[in-house]
Amino acid sequence: MPRRIFKRYMPDPERIRGNKSLRFLGHLIHDANLWHLNRHSVARAMAIGLFWAMIPMPMQMLAAASLAIPLRANLPISIGLVWLTNPITMPPVFYCTYKLGAWLMQLPPITLPEHLSMEWITAELGALWQPLLLGSFVCAVVFAILGYSLTMLYWRWWVRRSWQKRQLLRRQQ
Repeated sequence: MPRRIFKRYMPDPERIRGNKSLRFLGHLIHDANLWHLNRHSVARAMAIGLFWAMIPMPMQMLAAASLAIPLRANLPISIGLVWLTNPITMPPVFYCTYKLGAWLMQLPPITLPEHLSMEWITAELGALWQPLLLGSFVCAVVFAILGYSLTMLYWRWWVRRSWQKRQLLRRQQ
């Protein structure tokens, strides 16, 4: 089952419960349903993680966790997927979301200078933020829907294939 794939990379719930920095979540983090690996919790976690990964904001992991808890999504997967946009991948991802937002707003995209600097970013921030947020939100919604749908389809395919293999083995015996 796909459960084995996810379980291989998931952290131990006891280790996370003992983490001092997560004590502020109290009893919420001790809910066993946040750690289950089933089709629905993993698909919801994929949607939440992919959505918040595309939003350019600080503390994306906290946003993903705060949404995963009430929606009963798998917490480690929700938080882990946020790291798709890490310091290495952020510039190209958010540049593409900016270009998409500029295209949707029918604005000419700003060309990047040869050497990107904080001074240039702060000077151009007034023109950058609206297309960036629009493009990020559109990508976040599309990736969340795709992540949820593809996870549900893959899980069903995997279960169906496992059943067919078992039936074939039973017939051969």
